[in-house]
Amino acid sequence: MGEFVKVARVEDVSENGRLWHEFDEETVVIFRVNGQFFCIADLCTHDDGPLEDGQLTGYEVACPRHGARFDIRTGEALCLPAVTAVPRYRVKVEDGAIWVEPPE
Repeated sequence: MGEFVKVARVEDVSENGRLWHEFDEETVVIFRVNGQFFCIADLCTHDDGPLEDGQLTGYEVACPRHGARFDIRTGEALCLPAVTAVPRYRVKVEDGAIWVEPPE
């Protein structure tokens, strides 16, 4: 596991909102639900489509292409057509900043 990287301020992500962040070779989405922050790859494991524009319902985000749903807390695929979890990354909040452990 690598070093954490500062990606935003807490106020940059509204409640039930999201923020897209690009690392060198992978893009992630940071979600804020019930005051907590979660980070997953911006990548549907069914067809590599982006999840950043997917509908967020509770802790589930739906892929806008084919409707696969993922748990933003664990990355777990919750329904077909996806069967593989999406990568998730650790998040911490310190002094009002959001820090994410970047993809390796």
